[in-house]
Formats: sequence, structure tokens, C-alpha cells
Amino acid sequence: MPIELFRPDVADLPGVLRALASWQRDRSPMQLHPGDLGWQWRFGAENVAELVRVWRGDDGIQAVGFLDGPDLLRLAIAPDQQASHALIARIVDDFPRILPEGDASLEARCGELLAGTLSAAGWTPDEPWTPLERDLASPVPESGLRIEVTDESRAEVRAAVHRASFTGSVFSAERWHTLASGPAYSDARCLVGFDDEGEAVAAATVWSAGAGRPGLLEPVGVHSDHRGRGHGTAITLAAAAALRDLGSSSAVVCTPSANVGAVATYVAAGFERFEDVRDFRRPA
Repeated sequence: MPIELFRPDVADLPGVLRALASWQRDRSPMQLHPGDLGWQWRFGAENVAELVRVWRGDDGIQAVGFLDGPDLLRLAIAPDQQASHALIARIVDDFPRILPEGDASLEARCGELLAGTLSAAGWTPDEPWTPLERDLASPVPESGLRIEVTDESRAEVRAAVHRASFTGSVFSAERWHTLASGPAYSDARCLVGFDDEGEAVAAATVWSAGAGRPGLLEPVGVHSDHRGRGHGTAITLAAAAALRDLGSSSAVVCTPSANVGAVATYVAAGFERFEDVRDFRRPA
């Protein structure tokens, strides 16, 4: 069958998540992770389906795009398809049908062929991001915080820490329940860290892609009233330990390079920093 672009139904999403999970590789450029869709699930399955685009061929799903904003597409391509001229040409041809006219960004760490094709089509380098990875072959040191895994009865505690960590967030217990109802959350955990006074000071959500594959930290936050005390490093260590318990081979994260504090926090938690990568921008 020719390569086709389609928007999945809710019933198609578990298959999309399985494909994304199977494409994750240690010490490789970070691509869209099933946890990225899992975190979006807080807004409901129909919302996720509306934002996902899938390219499918004879071998099944070959690429997945996620509209993470009105003018940003995040892309993943099956590792064995990243040198396919037919697939890359079809994806680039489809961009005008997915992204609005004018200025737009693309997160695509999918091989040299796509990068060269985009450059030839006039796309330019955009914001730099810093990928980081912690190997989980060995046990992770204790975090120093008391760590609680969020369950249905503690959803508001998790949501409150998130709201206090990210300005403008409207995360709620209801949205946590929606998040936890999604198929991606069967391989995920929400963690809340408490200090010696019993205050909830930091939180993180971790997403496994299956045993022997990289797991994602998304998101990680420290309560605005409790910053500057090492809690970011502590909750990151706890998140890495949770991923190791889930069978992940490594813990990965990618953060804007301009956020030097976040980069330093991950490095302090034993993450290896790799060379910065850039998104692509289509000028207006």
C-alpha cells in the first residue's frame, strides 16, 4: 500500500503508543516518547487523538507526529525507516496540511535524510535543546526525600505541587484521574517528594517504554516555595529510581538549553549531558 497520512481514532491510540515505545533506543537522539502522549492524556483521549498524525505503509506505522501547540509538530520515525526517501518525501509534503501557514516549528531528531530535506526546503535551525540520559544498570542513590507514589486518594496533592511548580498550570485532581485512565499510564508513576517537615515540595511523572528501553521524565517540578534546597535533584533521583523499578534501561529528558538551572539539576542527579540539538523552523 502507498504511504498514507491519517488522524487516528481513540481506538487506534494504543497501537500508536506501542509503536512509539518500540522505537526508543538508549544513547540515540531522543524522539517523541509514549510518555509525551501519556502526559497529554490529562485532557482526555479525544484530545490526544485530535493532535496525533500517523504515517502508515505496508509495514504498519512508520512515523508519528504530535501537535504540541498550534505551530509546533513533534515527530518520531521508526529507526528502520529514517533513510526511506519515499517516507521522508511524503512527510515533508504533508507538513502544509498539518501545520498552519506561516511561522512554524518542528521537533525532529530523525536522521540525516530528514534534516537535509528540511534544509533544502528552506527550514532553518530553531531553539536549542539539551538531551540528558542516566544509565540505570546500577541502583540509584537515595533521594533524601520521603517519596509517595500518587494513587486515587492523593491526586490533589500531586496536582497542587504541579500548580505550584509551573506558573499558569490548571492541573487538577480530575485531570490526574483522566491522565491515569489512559493506556500509557499503565507503565507510569506519579511521585511526590516530602521534606522533613512533611511538606510536599516536589513532584515528577515517569513513563516507561517497556523493559530494556529508555524511560521519560515528564514533567518534573519543584514547589515555588521550596526552591534552592536541592529538591530538584532529589526528585530527579527518585524518578530515575522509579524507572529502574519499572525495568527501564535509562532515564531520559530533554530541556531547553536556555534553562541552565534545569540542566544543572539533571547533571547533579547523575545524568550525562549530550550535545545540544535544535528544532527546525519554517519561516513565514
